[in-house]
Amino acid sequence: MTLTETKNAFIQLGKFLSQFALDANHKNPEVLHNEEFYDRFIALIALSRSHNGWYTEEQVCFSVNSWAEALAAENLDKWLDAYDLSDSGGKTVGLILAGNIPLVGFHDLLSVLVTGHTALVKTSSNDQHLLPFLAKYLIAVEPRMKERIIFAEGRLENFDAVIATGSNNTARYFEYYFKGKPSIIRKNRNSLAVLTGNETHEELVGLGEDIFRYFGLGCRNVSKLFVPKDYDFKGFFEAIYTYKDVIFYEKYANNYDYNKAVFLMSNFKLLDNEFLTLKEDNGYASPISSVFYEFYDDINEVRQRLEAEHEQIQCIVGNNVTANSIAFGQTQKPALWDYADNVDTITFLSKI
Repeated sequence: MTLTETKNAFIQLGKFLSQFALDANHKNPEVLHNEEFYDRFIALIALSRSHNGWYTEEQVCFSVNSWAEALAAENLDKWLDAYDLSDSGGKTVGLILAGNIPLVGFHDLLSVLVTGHTALVKTSSNDQHLLPFLAKYLIAVEPRMKERIIFAEGRLENFDAVIATGSNNTARYFEYYFKGKPSIIRKNRNSLAVLTGNETHEELVGLGEDIFRYFGLGCRNVSKLFVPKDYDFKGFFEAIYTYKDVIFYEKYANNYDYNKAVFLMSNFKLLDNEFLTLKEDNGYASPISSVFYEFYDDINEVRQRLEAEHEQIQCIVGNNVTANSIAFGQTQKPALWDYADNVDTITFLSKI
């Protein structure tokens, strides 16, 4: 298959995904293979919560809509035109995927296929249905994909390179097990926001999106705030009140109650609005339903620290506080060229 043929298959997938929304699905008669896949995908979205309690219809639809936008022809062209893929392809790449948020491994699958390789996929037990369904749609659009998308049971075997995503603990296992293969091994990372006290109400509402989307389970979710000394949290709490209904979701509420109780029993001082706790802590990885915060005197010292600890950080949110900072409310809308851990997957795959 040529790169153009592969891109066209994904463009058709993007058109298929664009039909689904939380408020109103809209069946487009011009979309290929709708008679086979449209109703089945609606049913799968509805059933996703039974497969993974965190995969509510709202969260799955958000992910689906994000990928529908990303797979537009102009985005694929802008992404891939920066590379020479003329000599790429022909290898089998093992993919060990995470399952913390819906379709979190889709970018790796896309990257393997557009670089001409075969994907040998090991899905997470937390996300075993969405990606295989989209793979079936791709194969329906382009039957030659059938030979290039393989879902593995058990241990991966017979592959030339690997991309594995896991925790810091599983990363050590991956590094040992795959030491003889070209690899990308992803570890725990967290995202943070650097506030100056001059943020608008709308920007702080956007920060709430960065915190609460996917219930805070993603590495791109903000789990830590740097705030100036004597920062007044009143405006922050007023802005994130928009997301108060998150507490009515049982799994989130259980985490809120549990983590708050643990903090209080340990005599930690908390800021609390009855659906989110803020705890002063110099770490990055706060538990679900909580965000850590840390005061600073000099923002330049914050910048120096973030540079020194960049391997722990996925996204930095703020008003141009660093060279690579992201606008408020945008962490869960990465472009195709926004690579996890800042490792260029396409360059890696084009050179194996």
